[in-house]
Amino acid sequence: MTLSFFDQFLSPVYLGLPLIILALSLPWVLFPKPTTRWLSSRLLTLQNCFINSFVRQIFQPLNPGSHKWAALLTSLMLFLITLNMLGLLPYTFTPTTQLSLNMAFAVPLWLATVIIGMRHQPTHSLGHLLPEGTPTLLIPILIIIETISLFIRPLALGVRLTANLTAGHLLIQLIATAVFVLLPLMPTIAFLTATLLLLLTLLEVAVAMIQAYVFVLLLSLYLQENS
Repeated sequence: MTLSFFDQFLSPVYLGLPLIILALSLPWVLFPKPTTRWLSSRLLTLQNCFINSFVRQIFQPLNPGSHKWAALLTSLMLFLITLNMLGLLPYTFTPTTQLSLNMAFAVPLWLATVIIGMRHQPTHSLGHLLPEGTPTLLIPILIIIETISLFIRPLALGVRLTANLTAGHLLIQLIATAVFVLLPLMPTIAFLTATLLLLLTLLEVAVAMIQAYVFVLLLSLYLQENS
């Protein structure tokens, strides 16, 4: 029995084992594997076209040295999209509604971009902390503000993904509950509410894909800034 609307975001446990491990390993089974055949299946061809267009759009502004990140960010993009989409199915769990998991994705990747910037061009990276032409009196304040904004980036990445998915799931559950309550009382209103629920579900599918894209896009922008 569901005691709260937020119970759906609790990490499920079965026989003392967290099922989030199964949820994280399952998405890779759903993707078609490349083959050595001359002709690929339609699904594999569609997947390759999507990956090629994504890589071209994300990495075109970056310098050639950053293109080694293509495999990592593309895998992360597909992984997040799959987790977000599977979480919309009934009786499933969305791991990306857990802030701890999203921060585990965001912090190491953001830190890697910062380390790359400090290693290859430390002057340029440190120059972001102090804009050119700053008055002398404002230098300490701006350095503190820019430092805080730098360290707030991984938190913003994780919170953005968590908040958008959590809000969408809560809204869907609230409207679905309203449909079940109104169905025996006011069938016409219940039908209109169910139509709204269908439209909201379609919107949530778009949000699931867009949020995964935004997560990877912001990481690529951080990489562009430090490479």
